[in-house]
Amino acid sequence: MSMSDKIQFFEDKRIRTAWDEEAEEWYFSVVDVVGVLTEQETQRGASTYWAVLKKRLKAEGADQLLTNCKQLKMKSHTDGKRYLTDVADTEQLLRIIQSIPSPKAEPFKMWLAQVGRERIEETIDPEQAIDRAFETYLKKGYTREWIYQRLLSIRVRNELTDEWNAHGVQKGVEYAILTDEITRAWSGMTTRQYKNLKGLKKENLRDNMSTMEIVLNMLAEASTTEISKAENPQSFEENRAVAQKGGEVAGTARRAVEAQTGKSVVTTQNAVQLNTIITGMIEEVLSSGKEADKGNR
Repeated sequence: MSMSDKIQFFEDKRIRTAWDEEAEEWYFSVVDVVGVLTEQETQRGASTYWAVLKKRLKAEGADQLLTNCKQLKMKSHTDGKRYLTDVADTEQLLRIIQSIPSPKAEPFKMWLAQVGRERIEETIDPEQAIDRAFETYLKKGYTREWIYQRLLSIRVRNELTDEWNAHGVQKGVEYAILTDEITRAWSGMTTRQYKNLKGLKKENLRDNMSTMEIVLNMLAEASTTEISKAENPQSFEENRAVAQKGGEVAGTARRAVEAQTGKSVVTTQNAVQLNTIITGMIEEVLSSGKEADKGNR
């Protein structure tokens, strides 16, 4: 079973999901759905409600429904670690929803249909996935210029991981080690140190980079891809050496920029701070416009 995880949003509430590429089926975290429909304030409250509901469903003779529900390892909302989580496909979830008295039941059913349709549309036309990602970043307060760079960085990253995959690099730990080598070579820090500098825990580092940081990170990853194609590394250690070389290309560029500007490219600012600055600038412009309007009256 080839699965890919994704966070979906229903009324700004996070629902953990997994897409089964072979079966072309979505699986949804039952606890997350229960938490949304019953408006639980904590994950523990949602888990307790689901435990009670399972007993009730079993008593009602819904053994087959519960038996068919799978368990998948999903990231916890609280500590970011992966735990086995009860999941249900769309049909199973609709049956569970029927057993939950909630005014959100009907809107949630419509949301389920939309999620399924969007995945099919994205499979047919991948550009739609890009459009939706663009809209999501806009809603989070990022500028259009930043988003263009971020979406390009995703493509560059995918090209790199495709290259790694072609040379036998394993997803997970080996990907993380090579990413660390690239990050250290261009920024002078490991990924963990970089996150600590920005005050991040489980957040995506790239989503918390400035435009210049994203550009240099892209240069590092694109250079690694090109060097890999030229050198054709066969072992993990050879891939590691290539990652160091690719990162150093961007490291040289970083030092050149810093020498010219007198400022560090690597910044402590994260997405919240960067977006606050942007929002403040916009508010200042709007405020100036209002004052000018008053003066013209």
